[in-house]
Amino acid sequence: MISLTSPVKTRAHDWPAGLKLAGLCASTLGLFYITSPYAHLAILLAILAAYAAPGRAFLRSGLRALKVLWPFIVIVGIWQVVIGEIADGLMIVMRMISAVALANLVSMTTRLSDMIAVVSWLSTPLRKLGMPTQVLEIAIALVIRMVPVLMGKGTRLTESWRARATRRPSWRLVLPFTLLALDDADHVGDALRARGGLTSEREN
Repeated sequence: MISLTSPVKTRAHDWPAGLKLAGLCASTLGLFYITSPYAHLAILLAILAAYAAPGRAFLRSGLRALKVLWPFIVIVGIWQVVIGEIADGLMIVMRMISAVALANLVSMTTRLSDMIAVVSWLSTPLRKLGMPTQVLEIAIALVIRMVPVLMGKGTRLTESWRARATRRPSWRLVLPFTLLALDDADHVGDALRARGGLTSEREN
């Protein structure tokens, strides 16, 4: 598994994780109240400038992570053209890119342990009621860490298909990809059990 935190040091790395996550929530919510395409374009340019400020390496890494959006952009774009609402479709696409780019920016500048600490603090009332909140914390950590791993394996699987076949990869990749995901889940489960499972040091 890998960490999403960028090794390229920025000022935002030192900002409190709670402040960044609260800002992300407020900014994402605010995007849905903006109806001007020019305002959305300005926001996108500002986000791009934030990615570019720490240097090329940070910018390349950030943009590479956003490549996963292109299928959704194509689907939304085609649908909006079909229904004849191109302007609205453009605004939806810009809003989607901005929201994901902001979330990725927070991920790149925040240690996973700091994010989990914020989740742990927010779930304090539930813990006082006797709920095992460590399960939630571990689940969030696994999702954040494993999604890019699975995306990378999916990309390598597609490349292997293209190297061995003349036809384009299709639904036939679903089964091997599912088996890869299940195998990873099995290994992660074994690792958790080897460390005592989810009952943990926190209870001792």
